[in-house]
Amino acid sequence: MKICVIGTGYVGLVAGTCFAESGNEVTCVDIDARKIEALQGGKVPIYEPGLKELIKRNTGEGRLKFTTDITEGVGNALVCFLAVGTPQGGDGAADMKYVYQAAEDVGRAMTGFRIIVCKSTVPVGTAAKVREIVSAVTEHDFDVVSNPEFMKEGAAIDDFLKPDRVVVGCRSEKDAEVMRDLYAPFVRGGAPILVMDNASAEMTKYAANSLLATKISFINEIANLCEAVGADVGLVRRGVGLDSRLGMHFLYPGLGYGGSCFPKDVRALLHTAEKSDLEFSLLKAVDDVNDKQKRRLFEKIKDYYKGDLQGRTFGVWGLAFKPRTDDMREAPAIGLVEDLLAAGCKVKVHDPEAMEVARSVFGDRVDYHDHNYDVLEGSDALLIVTEWNEFRHPDFERIKTLLKKPVIFDGRNLWEPKDMAAYGFSYLPIGRPAVLQ
Repeated sequence: MKICVIGTGYVGLVAGTCFAESGNEVTCVDIDARKIEALQGGKVPIYEPGLKELIKRNTGEGRLKFTTDITEGVGNALVCFLAVGTPQGGDGAADMKYVYQAAEDVGRAMTGFRIIVCKSTVPVGTAAKVREIVSAVTEHDFDVVSNPEFMKEGAAIDDFLKPDRVVVGCRSEKDAEVMRDLYAPFVRGGAPILVMDNASAEMTKYAANSLLATKISFINEIANLCEAVGADVGLVRRGVGLDSRLGMHFLYPGLGYGGSCFPKDVRALLHTAEKSDLEFSLLKAVDDVNDKQKRRLFEKIKDYYKGDLQGRTFGVWGLAFKPRTDDMREAPAIGLVEDLLAAGCKVKVHDPEAMEVARSVFGDRVDYHDHNYDVLEGSDALLIVTEWNEFRHPDFERIKTLLKKPVIFDGRNLWEPKDMAAYGFSYLPIGRPAVLQ
């Protein structure tokens, strides 16, 4: 099948590459000429495990190509995916200008029947608006399908190639059959393709992300309560998560959620509720809890040093909002580092993949180190912010030697308090008993 993907951001690049991997001819279009030139030269603008190798293979086989020419992209493609950004607007709503512009551009470039698929995360009613926009600029027949993505950064390739389910919103059985054919190679293991109306498909994405965000905020509130009453959230989450009705997924206490999806999707759904004159009190609390949780580690640091932070140095392990990505959008590390700098601290940082992104965020206000142990020398404490696997089994004796004093603030609960006590560290995790030496 011939496919066009508008947008080479995270969603578009992964989706286009995976469609090419299953034998389709895919043209990815973007208005950013520098990005397209880089992709044509084999340079991938995002870090996602396995993506670079798949792009190299499929461009080499001629199944995947990149262009700034939307006429070339839409050309002979039967299916045109809209995979452009929907950033958060000032009122919390999704900013739809890129989706609407892409829809108009596709409409003007059409030379015959096309299926226009909204792959971006979009509010309920977007499919209807896209129909209106495209109808105004073309006389050709077309259909609009809603097909939200459910990829997790750091595991996007596996999520796309082996989905839990595929959600398709459309108005005709003909569209549904095309989408079933397109996704057939990815659901051979029995994952369902759920066909529904456009509005339900659009709502499904927001509901899924908001429910996952709710689980994260809930376990973080439980973690804070555990600290207050002397319980251990590590034990509590097992007692809760092993209930088959609840599950362990997303019950990891820490510094809150970040990234490009959960924060903006929660706020966009809140905005949709407000427009419908509904008060979504639960989701408002989820957002508020998450904002507070991002400051949790700084509050622990401030309490430990009794507010005396001026002139202290801290080493930070982890900057990306989660492991296996270089994405720092809404990352807890940003607020933490900014708070430390405002308090007069020196900050030394390391992340396996997000260093270049961090430079665009912090500039020359922090010290960057390519090796994780280098941030420790002369630091008052180690701060764990992102749970990269590389950090799980460090040389604790080396850490003790490099730090001024053996103090660790662990925002991701990487280690057991009893083990840290045996190593001789003061150890302050989230929702678990602190070790004070």
